[in-house]
Amino acid sequence: MVLPPPLRLWVGMLVVMVVLAVELPGALQKCIFDEVQAGARVVRAAPVAPDGPPSEPRLGGRAGREHPLPSGQRTNHPGREAPGRRLGTMPPPTTSSPQPIRIKTWIPAEGNGLSEAEKEKLEAAVEEAVRMVSSLLSVNRVPGPLLLSRDVSKYCKFLWKNSSTANYNRCGRANSNYRTETCLDVTIPDDHLAGCDVFPEADSPRRTRLRPEGAGLPDTDFLLYLHVQATDKCRAEPHVLAYAVHCQTDADGRPLAGAVVLCRDRLADTAYSQQATVQTVMHELFHALGFSKELFHTWRRCSSTSQAGAGCSPRGRVTHSDGSGQMRIYSPSVIAALQRHLASAHPELGGPLENLDVPPGRPSSHWESRMLQGSIMAPALGDWTTVRVDPVTLAALQDTGWYAVDLSRAQSLVWGEGEGAMFGSLSACQNKSSSFFCTGSGSGCHYLHLHKGECQTDPHLEGCRMYKPLKNGSECWKEENGREEDWSGEAFGFHSRCFFSNLTRQKRSPSLPPSSSVGGRCYRHRCTGPNRYQIQVSGSEWVDCPAGGTTRIKEHRGLVHCPDKRLCLYADVTPPSDHVGTFPAPIARQVRL
Repeated sequence: MVLPPPLRLWVGMLVVMVVLAVELPGALQKCIFDEVQAGARVVRAAPVAPDGPPSEPRLGGRAGREHPLPSGQRTNHPGREAPGRRLGTMPPPTTSSPQPIRIKTWIPAEGNGLSEAEKEKLEAAVEEAVRMVSSLLSVNRVPGPLLLSRDVSKYCKFLWKNSSTANYNRCGRANSNYRTETCLDVTIPDDHLAGCDVFPEADSPRRTRLRPEGAGLPDTDFLLYLHVQATDKCRAEPHVLAYAVHCQTDADGRPLAGAVVLCRDRLADTAYSQQATVQTVMHELFHALGFSKELFHTWRRCSSTSQAGAGCSPRGRVTHSDGSGQMRIYSPSVIAALQRHLASAHPELGGPLENLDVPPGRPSSHWESRMLQGSIMAPALGDWTTVRVDPVTLAALQDTGWYAVDLSRAQSLVWGEGEGAMFGSLSACQNKSSSFFCTGSGSGCHYLHLHKGECQTDPHLEGCRMYKPLKNGSECWKEENGREEDWSGEAFGFHSRCFFSNLTRQKRSPSLPPSSSVGGRCYRHRCTGPNRYQIQVSGSEWVDCPAGGTTRIKEHRGLVHCPDKRLCLYADVTPPSDHVGTFPAPIARQVRL
């Protein structure tokens, strides 16, 4: 389908999903996904008969199963199609196996005030995010063009309800006030919508075409509407950057369309980060594609031999409280992922859900920060180099039953690994029974050891404290963060990591204090085996640093503490590099060196 010029497809604007990751100076960002989704009307397609059209009332378009591409045939279309750009689309499928999901975006005609340079940056970030999501999730593709559903409660004044009549459950009279379909604040073009009929007589086949069939969107499994506007919600919530919902599903409950509203005033040049934008787009896409409390009850149970979305049955309720009152997702892949991650077979290890500002016994659409810090679906994303597309999140998306998920591509979730079933509980963190938490307000190292940090808490941690990256100059891997004074032996660069240390040079300046307190310091490191490494301070030789122990450096006073099970174990925990894409590391299987 070719859209008219005013309705340009522009994938780059998907960056408006920046709800969490792009850091605005002085602002505590807030995600209102659950609030907005709870108030959104979702239209669900009617079941499609194997050999005929869907039953009336028609609540869905051509959203069904088809025959996807043969293995290895995958084509993106980065070039411009007249009159707009369509990224992440693929040729018509020809086999029956699930194929990477095709995500397309659309924005209304009104201007957004962005410069061409801003558009190009945003478009590049979105293309990367869509590519990564498509590489993780596969679906049984929508056959032919995607046609969305019309809301029968809007266009129809009443349905024939006598089951003995020929037009049972069909629309009997049109609503004269019916004008448009919307997805959040976006008006859905008629060309994206299925047609609808009115049957004025209960037993007569005579019908009146109320709206014609649209052309639909080809090569599309999920359609996202984007809108840039200073809405009432934007004005009422100064720390909200954007908000999103899903608004259409197929007959099996899989989301087919959603919308994002960008609070236009929040998008400032000084706040833009390409890498953070990629992550935030992924975060919001995962919400809209199924990681939503409004969709948990529609997840489907599929056999090991069934394809994504095919031959499945409803799972029923998957969220329950554990013995301590923590709300969790209990589905097979999620439970298995948590048990592997924490090295525990505890039966109550479901996926823990955030409970801040959530009524007791009710779920939320984010993981609990204390237990799954650093996850792409945590309620607040930290520095972009610390965020992980983790195995627990991918397990949840697999348990929706709508997707075939490549679980082998999960990134290492270092936070809490091997710490047991009690990890992240309030009692455990306050008693400092885990080295992932801290007490007080001193300096130290972020748990990935890429950054110096300060012991802090936030509302999501509920009083627990962790070492968070400093606002400026915390990156050990940035050579430009080095300073002229070398009394502590700090060395910055790509291979440098953060260590707890109180080193001082023996021949230090008379103006320096006689000793130094333990804090986070940056030193070079090199791996010599799994969980084995050496360190080098400025001007010293390489020395062994025994994991879990300490080491001394010649001509220095004090000790360097050597972290255990944090360094030289995770091949995908690395600083950003010019040779690596916009994400902190390629999504890859956890590798033990």
